[in-house]
Amino acid sequence: MADAAPLALCELHYAVAGDWNARSSGLVDALPAPCRLCGSSLGVRFPSGWLCAECEWRHGDIVDAELAPPRLDIVYYLRYADRVKIGTTANPRQRLAAIMHEEVLAFERGDRMLERRRHAQFALERYERTEWFRLSDRILEHVDALRGGTADPWAALARWRSRAAAATLT
Repeated sequence: MADAAPLALCELHYAVAGDWNARSSGLVDALPAPCRLCGSSLGVRFPSGWLCAECEWRHGDIVDAELAPPRLDIVYYLRYADRVKIGTTANPRQRLAAIMHEEVLAFERGDRMLERRRHAQFALERYERTEWFRLSDRILEHVDALRGGTADPWAALARWRSRAAAATLT
């Protein structure tokens, strides 16, 4: 019998129960290779094969290069010195390359309507007639909430894209 086990089973029966659970619920483990859709290295192993733990793409399936990626609008928060730009785009790499900034603070799923709401929300910090705002505690608190404990906004964007792409295929 295993010490501190929740049930009084012998080692053999714990092994049998563990195997049964892995077959029915899957076993979280490192994928044999990164997911082709989102790049995650974490997967769920089933007897029938692997699924990406992040986007649920079946490991080994080929991503059809002819499929257009789903449109995903985001609101971005860029810092330059003591200012923050709040804007929106569907192509952040291209858009952000055109804007001088020191740091990508956060991304938020949303379109121009959400961008307008954020501009109104932080109107007291706004530089008149621009999309630039004074860096404030209120904006930093909002950015921290958007990050959700993750420091890399690009990772969040990759997750959103992979989920959107997987949703179009199911």
